[in-house]
Amino acid sequence: MGKLFERVLDKVIDFTFETPKYPMRFREMLEANKVVIDNLDIKMIPGLKFCRLKLYAIYFVIWNLIILPLALLFHSFLVKLDCHLSIVLAIFFTLLFFGTYKIFEEKVKERMAKKLIKNAWKNYLPHFPYEKYNLEVAQIYKEALDKEIPRQKIEQFVIDRLVASK
Repeated sequence: MGKLFERVLDKVIDFTFETPKYPMRFREMLEANKVVIDNLDIKMIPGLKFCRLKLYAIYFVIWNLIILPLALLFHSFLVKLDCHLSIVLAIFFTLLFFGTYKIFEEKVKERMAKKLIKNAWKNYLPHFPYEKYNLEVAQIYKEALDKEIPRQKIEQFVIDRLVASK
């Protein structure tokens, strides 16, 4: 079930997101990594452009693939319900639809942000696997910001610290 969800999410990402023309710069990659790790607002990540209309359409299809079989399964029960209860159920499912859409949207954006970071990571830090060093790099970047290291020297500072820790 988990792998199926991951594959569907990858297909959704490929369909709804526009791939950036230019790769992330080193500093942008560090900032994006920090944003993802700290669970901050993903809107700040450069190159993250998506079509909301396509995402709504995909979510609508997925939602209907789940709800329609349930509605057909419980149709005989739903026919006998009082109209007031039907209205309450309609309101409840509308709230559920839009509430879960926002969760779905955030999950898809987070997945795309990680994909962009991993692609940039391959360019700038190929000898340090993302899964192993992403937390350490975020910590080193935070330390570099706290020490007010100039922009030109941040890349060297991060790489030196990574090599020293390896």
